[in-house]
Amino acid sequence: MSTADTIFALSSGQPPAAIGIIRISGAKASDALCALSGFVPVERRASLVRLTDPESGDVLDNALILWFPGPNSASGEDLAEIHCHGGRAVVRALESALENMDGLRRAEPGEFTRRAFTHGRMDLAEAEGLSDLLFAETELQRRSAIKAAGGALSRKVEGWQNTILGLSAMVEAELDFSDEDDVTPAQLEVVQSAVGKLASEMVNMLDRPRAEKLREGVRVVMGGPPNSGKSTLLNALVEREAAIVSEIAGTTRDVIEVPIAIRGIPFLFIDTAGVRDEGAEEIERIGIDRARQQFEMADLILWLGPEGEGPQSSDLVEIASRQDHPEYQPKSSGVLAVSPLAGTGMDQLSALLVDRAKEIVPCGDEISVNRRQADHLTRAYSAFADIAGLEDYLIIAEQLRMARKALDALTGRASTEDMLDSLFGKFCIGK
Repeated sequence: MSTADTIFALSSGQPPAAIGIIRISGAKASDALCALSGFVPVERRASLVRLTDPESGDVLDNALILWFPGPNSASGEDLAEIHCHGGRAVVRALESALENMDGLRRAEPGEFTRRAFTHGRMDLAEAEGLSDLLFAETELQRRSAIKAAGGALSRKVEGWQNTILGLSAMVEAELDFSDEDDVTPAQLEVVQSAVGKLASEMVNMLDRPRAEKLREGVRVVMGGPPNSGKSTLLNALVEREAAIVSEIAGTTRDVIEVPIAIRGIPFLFIDTAGVRDEGAEEIERIGIDRARQQFEMADLILWLGPEGEGPQSSDLVEIASRQDHPEYQPKSSGVLAVSPLAGTGMDQLSALLVDRAKEIVPCGDEISVNRRQADHLTRAYSAFADIAGLEDYLIIAEQLRMARKALDALTGRASTEDMLDSLFGKFCIGK
């Protein structure tokens, strides 16, 4: 992506629609407006104009245009918006006219947001929150993403960085000017106390569930031998025929994944092949191996087989399924019994899943970090942990510097191009 180019893209939904919004960002954004409308409007005020093709002179549309001079714009550079009619032909004609102008090109996925990051309009943590917001499908996902995109994590990190800078200044003063009367020496216990408080706050955040769980969903794997009712239970939970149900043993041979939200919490339900040690032919054995792999990756395992014969996991939940089936096998007291076909126990199972999921997914009202952010936060915490018990100010100063560096990487002040390409490449074209 070259930041020297002026880019444009449709930033609203795909036509046909009532309105189409085309954004233009870069040094030639004003030239593009002049070429289409004959003038640049007053900044931040919508103007109704007739847009014409600069080459043919044909009328393209009657539309609203807006002008946002940089750096006080969404992208941090000169930016224009065209609010046109949202028909396919109108949008296509305007895009064609823009593409024929010198110095303009179509934007790549995420390029508008990347320019906002480059020009300091948002940091990396806010950009990741915006990405999550674009893909949010549940209320919990939306609330969490809004906090991240709005800078909740960034403000917290900025507060930590300011505290660390103050501590670093105290330590440097002790190192460089402790023999001068006008400089107050840094007291070791003051530094240690402040570092301990910061470390405690970071551990508290690291102990929270990761943000990815909101996007990926809680992985709930159906497990049990053939004909234990796994596929029937899956279909009842997702309220559609997602998996084939048959009395023939070994009907399910591969992994079936179905995403769904229950009470606003995202889940990924996974049906697996029936697990058995004997009688399986080659293809079914492959499915059984894949089932066991899913058990290892599961957040929760609903075990429908004989009690006590499921995978050894603290995340396993015993379920007595097919309560109305002639071959129903009851389990010990306290184990939830369900009948997916009759609906018996299904409300209780949904409530159980929601209660367990609340321990796995972040609360939408608190700040959570993703894996990348947690890695950098862990490095910062480790630097603080190494300060405990130290008395050498030179080593303490270096540990504080390492903590600052880790937090800089978290917000994107220190980052690699490959990582940025990966993040912004997930955005849609108009973002």
